[in-house]
Amino acid sequence: MSASVGGAELCGLVARLNQRMDSHVRGVADALGITASQAIALREMSEPITLTELADRMSCEASNAGYVIDRMEKQGLVRRQPHPTDRRAKILTLTEDGQGCRSNVLDALSREAPIDVLSDDEQRALAELLRKATS
Repeated sequence: MSASVGGAELCGLVARLNQRMDSHVRGVADALGITASQAIALREMSEPITLTELADRMSCEASNAGYVIDRMEKQGLVRRQPHPTDRRAKILTLTEDGQGCRSNVLDALSREAPIDVLSDDEQRALAELLRKATS
């Protein structure tokens, strides 16, 4: 198989895995009564973070992440606090309810995920390869 054919096949496989993962996130979000964007934001908020950092982790524009955070703030899941060194920025932190919701999201995402067909070693290897390919 030539390199270009292998590359095309690999691109297709990554795209299909991405579609299956997106579908899984949507299903989890629906079951928890939140949007898929909120589930992704909660997944990515492992620590206090700026909106710009969150948007980067969510692979979207800051304005889109801002809309998601506005909604989550109204739901009592997120709190905005002044950034300690940048007066233009705000730090996003999860409230107690937000931490509980994040825990529910992470738990649900880990069940019946598309990568569950892989062994723990295979999942670690895949994660290592994806980190290498995306760095």
